[in-house]
Amino acid sequence: MKSINKIAATLGLISLISCSDKLAPIRKDAVKPTIVTQKLPQDTDDPAIWINPNGVSKSLIIGTDKDTDGGLYAFDLNGKIIAKSEVLKRPNNVDIAYGFVIDGKKIDIAVTTERESNTIRIFSLPDLKPIDNGGIAVFDGELERDPMGIALYTRTSDNVIFAIVGRKSGPSGTYLWQYRLTDGGNGIAKANVVRKFGQYSGKKEIEAIAVDNELGVLYYCDEQFGIRKYKADPALNDNTELALFGKGEFKADNEGIAIYKTTSTTGYILVSNQQANTFMVYLREGANGDANSYPLLAEIPTSTIECDGADVTSINLGGQYKNGLFVAMSNGMTFHYYAWDLMQQRIDQAKNK
Repeated sequence: MKSINKIAATLGLISLISCSDKLAPIRKDAVKPTIVTQKLPQDTDDPAIWINPNGVSKSLIIGTDKDTDGGLYAFDLNGKIIAKSEVLKRPNNVDIAYGFVIDGKKIDIAVTTERESNTIRIFSLPDLKPIDNGGIAVFDGELERDPMGIALYTRTSDNVIFAIVGRKSGPSGTYLWQYRLTDGGNGIAKANVVRKFGQYSGKKEIEAIAVDNELGVLYYCDEQFGIRKYKADPALNDNTELALFGKGEFKADNEGIAIYKTTSTTGYILVSNQQANTFMVYLREGANGDANSYPLLAEIPTSTIECDGADVTSINLGGQYKNGLFVAMSNGMTFHYYAWDLMQQRIDQAKNK
């Protein structure tokens, strides 16, 4: 069965590459990766960076292998696979949070959507052991379930952790559901829905979601339409859309979102221009003194092919990553690592034009 899956994955990649009208070639001026990871068995989709509190050089990239017999994989900073979760039924996106309290202890967690079971799955880090009793159902009672995107929001005032979950399709206004993660007893986590929100164009789907904990906001890609911004805290009882940007700037799908933080309030938002093999860059703090104004700052061509998901950190991980690390999924069952300096050089060039 595994050999059949590998053949199917290879044929799928060949099919994509042959569709020149849909898939742009890698540009000659593309940023080259610092590291390309080992290949996964089936289909990479989304990465998340975990900073190891016992030594940043031991930090990990957690990535999804999106297939019926897929899972979460942990890569070291050299791109080597060092751990794998139990088998999951089509895990899609993944995100990480720190300091989740369970059994009176604080642990770090990775949470992924498991599409074929209509659940979210919660794993402890760095061992990737499940703490969810087999999964937590999401979008209960809905005709449209099929969970895809996920982002974790840690409220800074009390360190409560929430999961914001997207799906393949759903009604505009309540497309996203937000869950509070809590200790369910006996070492098992649970989740309760606390909010339903999010406008939807109906053009394609909402998969990429990213939360800015310090600024208390979230962004999500309404594919082929634009990037939407909302407040992240459900206690504010405010579902007003704060911004809609990126309209008309993407070749087709606006996809993975990553937030690079230069200070507690400044930095960059990077969004995959999937079919163009580039990343669009916007100021995290907004432009011209307006926190909800996002004119395009730069477009960076990269070596990634059809990038679905990305993550970034500004933390000094040592070596080539002294100013941080940018990670992006690529076709070919890999993730590409970029020393942040490579991306910053292109942003600076765009600023100076």
